[in-house]
Amino acid sequence: MRVYEVAAGILWNGCEVLIARRQERDHQGGRWEFPGGKRQRGESIADCLRREMLEEVGIEIGVGPLWRALTHVYPDRRVSLYFHFCELIRGTPTPIQCDEVRWIAPGKLGDHEFVDGDLPVLGDLARDLLARV
Repeated sequence: MRVYEVAAGILWNGCEVLIARRQERDHQGGRWEFPGGKRQRGESIADCLRREMLEEVGIEIGVGPLWRALTHVYPDRRVSLYFHFCELIRGTPTPIQCDEVRWIAPGKLGDHEFVDGDLPVLGDLARDLLARV
């Protein structure tokens, strides 16, 4: 079984959170996720998240605190996910290595078909983001 470590960015603009729709050819293609990606050898989770946000959606970010970590087991892989709050430093989110990006209100997270690994955090994240308003 393949094992991956994945950094996921929670980018909050004060009223909406950024989500990205995976490319159809990717694992769980067409589903929504929080932008980020796989950690490369020798790379920290924070460095991974900065690199992936630039490559995937074209933005520079500051990596904030770890909000949640979990492991999800798919039939063919085990994925350890690290969700970090992020701050937008420069750029406008643009779909580069994803099919679409969207800013959505926390209450609308459940209206989107997310990758299986993100599903366990959606309710808690919506609650925690609404508490920041």
